[in-house]
Amino acid sequence: MNRSHNRSHRPPTGRAPTFLAIYLNDHLTGANGGVEMLRRAAGAHRGGVLGTSLESLAEQVAEDRESLRTLMADLDVPVMRTRAALGRLAERVGRLKLNGRILSRSPLSDVLELEAMRIGVEGKAACWRSLRSLARTDPRIDTSLIEELIGRAEQQIRALEAMRGACASQLFAREARGRAATPHAAEAVRRRGGLRGLPRPSQT
Repeated sequence: MNRSHNRSHRPPTGRAPTFLAIYLNDHLTGANGGVEMLRRAAGAHRGGVLGTSLESLAEQVAEDRESLRTLMADLDVPVMRTRAALGRLAERVGRLKLNGRILSRSPLSDVLELEAMRIGVEGKAACWRSLRSLARTDPRIDTSLIEELIGRAEQQIRALEAMRGACASQLFAREARGRAATPHAAEAVRRRGGLRGLPRPSQT
């Protein structure tokens, strides 16, 4: 997937960035955050099937990020370093809000992170499709690379959705079983008529 090139990013000039430059740099920022999130989630599940799958996805997304850099160089779009740094900071701050816990992962972390990853890849696919449309009038864009990237993004979306669905089902089913095992939950279920013959909890 990595395609080497001899071009280097031009240093920023005093001119305001174009809409295309802002757009592609925003997606590069998102790619940076996505790689970090995937690697962190893979580390949390190291040694398991989920960890292996996430690590493979992290490698793919890192390769896609390099492809985006190549396309930006081909289009003479400079990398905005400050924007990338702000993106990394936002990704780290976002960790505090995802799972309802400040210093540790919660069981909900996997579901929310997988949802965020899928949304990110869907955005990446939209970026590739935008560049495919631009390629009709700009011969600098490698259309074969774009088609390959679109196909990879679609595969990544399917993989993330499968992982998200499995994690959500396991988490919420386990939580439901845990609640049903408590006297208060059992009483609530009995009142709704869902289960018959449950003993009433002792009153103390």
